[in-house]
Amino acid sequence: MSAAFEQIAPGVRRLLAPNPSAFTFTGTQTYVVGDGEVAVIDPGPDDSLHIEALMSALHGEQVTAILVTHTHRDHSPASRPLAAATGAPIVGCAPLAIDDDGPRADASFDFDYAPDRVLADGESVAGKGWTLEAVATPGHTSNHLCFALREHKALFTGDHVMGWSTTVVSPPEGDMAAYMASLDKLLARDDAVYYPTHGPAVTEPHDHVRALVAHRRGREAQILAQVEAGQGDIAAMVPALYTDTDPRLFPAAGRSVLAHLIDLESRGRVRRDGDNWRLAA
Repeated sequence: MSAAFEQIAPGVRRLLAPNPSAFTFTGTQTYVVGDGEVAVIDPGPDDSLHIEALMSALHGEQVTAILVTHTHRDHSPASRPLAAATGAPIVGCAPLAIDDDGPRADASFDFDYAPDRVLADGESVAGKGWTLEAVATPGHTSNHLCFALREHKALFTGDHVMGWSTTVVSPPEGDMAAYMASLDKLLARDDAVYYPTHGPAVTEPHDHVRALVAHRRGREAQILAQVEAGQGDIAAMVPALYTDTDPRLFPAAGRSVLAHLIDLESRGRVRRDGDNWRLAA
């Protein structure tokens, strides 16, 4: 086994891509499940150094599946050179046919992503000593999947639940109502640990998810308070709502505010008035 891998659990290793940013934290973490006959989860960006390090670290092993949680550019592009080099099929999330006008230039959609097999909720792939089951978790993107490692009650959460930050939900492809429903779905599961693609492992999954739900509900209440006070402009709301946030992230924060407002609109709480938002009559 190459020293490039970090062993984080029996049969689970990870390799960090050199793409740190305000959105990716220390970088994209590519996971490898199994020993000898392995699956690769979120192979990462189209970065030659990362791809070379991954291929070197996998030397002598057989890659039997390349799994992708969603098609942001920091997750899926390396699937193609890895598949070409190993002959392994690309499986997991569906491709997308639309663009997202959000601010994440480092993680825009990978429109060249072409899976050999799309996994529906509950479908799985297996190898020697491991079974990975797809758990549909739309919200961050409509095609987002997590992957449950049945043998260890572990869940690879992609960007749905991250170990360092909340998730950007950027319309039109991001959907706050779907995201909240996907969090509730995780609370009904019995996973013992989460392995996000960004940030450390989450060792108290239910507590972590409940905190995320509480955070989003609190943010929703703050947004409603802004609208009730007559402030319906998102750009003006963001500095008041995100007082501890790096201003470089304000555009992304604005996308999440928009996602909340769209959700509130669907529930009859607010209405759109040109570029502003007001309480529903």
